[in-house]
Amino acid sequence: MATITEIRPRYFRVPLETVLSDSMHGTITHFELCTVEVVDADGAAGVGYTVTVGRNGRAVMATLDEIAEIAAGADADRIEGLWHRLWWALHYGGRGGPTVFALAAFDVALWDLKARRAGLPLWRLLGGFDPRVPCYAGGVDLDFTTEALIAQTDANLDRGFRAIKMKVGRPRLSEDVARVAAMRAHLGEDFPLMVDANMKWTADVAIRAARALAPHNLVWLEEPTVPDDFAGHARVVREGGIPVASGENLRTLGDFRGLIEAGGVSYPEPDVTTCGGVTAFMKIAHLAEAFHLPVTSHGAHDVTVHLLAAVRNRSFLEVHGFGLDRFIADPLTIEEGLAIAPERPGHGVAFDWAALQALPG
Repeated sequence: MATITEIRPRYFRVPLETVLSDSMHGTITHFELCTVEVVDADGAAGVGYTVTVGRNGRAVMATLDEIAEIAAGADADRIEGLWHRLWWALHYGGRGGPTVFALAAFDVALWDLKARRAGLPLWRLLGGFDPRVPCYAGGVDLDFTTEALIAQTDANLDRGFRAIKMKVGRPRLSEDVARVAAMRAHLGEDFPLMVDANMKWTADVAIRAARALAPHNLVWLEEPTVPDDFAGHARVVREGGIPVASGENLRTLGDFRGLIEAGGVSYPEPDVTTCGGVTAFMKIAHLAEAFHLPVTSHGAHDVTVHLLAAVRNRSFLEVHGFGLDRFIADPLTIEEGLAIAPERPGHGVAFDWAALQALPG
C-alpha cells in the first residue's frame, strides 16, 4: 500500500518569451502553472501539473488544497477509486473548470508516482504501443505577420518538426485564406498543415471558412465553433469539406461521448491537464478508438507523449506554445517529425524548482 503522507501544491506565473495571440483569448503574455507533488510513506514522489492561459490559477490552487485534505492518508495505488472519490466530493461545486483542472494535476501526479514505483516509463505502464509519436508544432500566432509566420515555421522545421499548425480567425476571412495559402506555398502540397480557429466562429461562418480553406489540403480545422455546440460541429464536419479536431475545452468523458455521437469531430482532442488527468484521457482515447477515430492532444506535451505512445489510435501530438523547456531537466526529443516518449521512470518531467521559484509574481 502506497499511503499518501504529503501533498504539496505550488503556483507559478510564467512569462512567455514571445507574446502570443489567438482569436478568442487575445494577447497572451504569460500562463499560470499549478503543480502538485504527492509523496508516499516510502518517500517516493510523483509530480503533476496543469496550466491556464493566465487566469483562474488561484482557483485551481484552492481546489488542490481541498484535494490535499480529502486525499491525505489514501492509498495512492488505487487511482480509479481515489479519482471517483474526489470527483464526487467536489462535483456539486465544480464538475468542470478549476475543479477538473486540479483533479487532472493530482491524477497526473498519482500516475507518475505509480510508474516510478514500478520502475517503468508511463507509456509502458499504460500499455506501450509505440514510443515514437507523430507530432506537430502548435503555433499561437494569429497576429504574426506572414513573414514572421514563415520565419517561425522555418525555425520549427529546423527543430525537427514535419507538421505545423497555425491560427485562423482574423477579422476578415480573406486574411486567413491568404495566410494559409502562403504557408501552403512555402511548405509544399503534401506537408501536413492544420489550422485552429479557437472557437471564433458560428457554425455558419465556420462552414463558409472551411469551404474557403479546403483547397489548401488541410489535415484539420480545429475548434471551428464553441465547444457546447455539438450540432454545429456536426454541420461543419458534414458541410465544410475539412476534418474537424475539437475537445480541448471539453472537460469530461461524457462531453466527448456527446460530441462523438453527434458526429461533430474527426479528431477528438483531449488535454490531460484539463479533462481530469491520465485516468480520463485514456478513457477518452479508447472511446475514440471504439468509434474508429484517431485521437490527438492539446497541451502538456511532455506528459501527453506517454499517453499517445500507449494507444493504437493516436494521430498527432501537439507540441504546444506554452512549453516548459526552460524549467525542466529533459525537454521533449523530436526526431524527423516524431516525438520520442522517454524511458525514464514515470512521465520523466523533472522541474527546476529553483528556477520556477525565482519567477516574479
